[in-house]
Amino acid sequence: MSDLDSYRAIIAHAASDLADAHIRPLPGGWHSKAFEVDGRLVFKFPQGEQAESALRREASILAAVRPHVTMTVPNLRLHEGTPLFSEHRIIPGEHLETAHYEALPEPARLALGTNLVRFYAELHALDRATMATAGARPIEHWLDADTIAAKALPLLPRDLHAFAEETLAGWRVLSPEPHGETYGFFDGHGWNMAFDHAAGQLNGIYDFADSGFGPLHQDFIYSNFISPDLTARIADGYERITGRTLDRTRIHLLTGVH
Repeated sequence: MSDLDSYRAIIAHAASDLADAHIRPLPGGWHSKAFEVDGRLVFKFPQGEQAESALRREASILAAVRPHVTMTVPNLRLHEGTPLFSEHRIIPGEHLETAHYEALPEPARLALGTNLVRFYAELHALDRATMATAGARPIEHWLDADTIAAKALPLLPRDLHAFAEETLAGWRVLSPEPHGETYGFFDGHGWNMAFDHAAGQLNGIYDFADSGFGPLHQDFIYSNFISPDLTARIADGYERITGRTLDRTRIHLLTGVH
């Protein structure tokens, strides 16, 4: 029996109506194997105890987040047993990359920015104790400037050294986060978005495995990998509805450090 047939048998045992469904492997994550089934469901199989704990934590976090955000996020259903695996309905849409964003007309850019502003504002308003109980933890701490320099500079082309050194100089003297830590997504790049390119609209956001407690400004850097224009729209709108002032220079610096 092939590896694919083994997983098909496990899925069919959990849902007999899927015994003859089309199944295809999805591009792999670091710690799980995932399969699209019948073009509408995703089944994810964690590989190892650490991955199992992470899957349980993500399911618990999403259950706490989902009722409080307007954005569509996955609804993970855990299948306990051996093996443990999860099931969720696909949020229809594709990745949102720079070329896609640049092709969007102004009304679509405005709507996208507005939806992401609401998403971040709603996430950051979640109660810390509630999210900690759900399993949220501090996000990975970034290395200090000297350690980054020792590891990264030898690998960088010479034409990037000036940028790297300027960025690390700013990282060395950066003041503490003015808004403290918050529960946030901390992974808001376009590969975690389900974007309907035909309609020009964002249908949902997924992959909360890296969400947790971290510096508020850091949650705004990932949209820069789609477009700085999108980040500017998010920052402007976030300030209007939350009353918090965001430091664009800080966001730019953190993007460079990342």
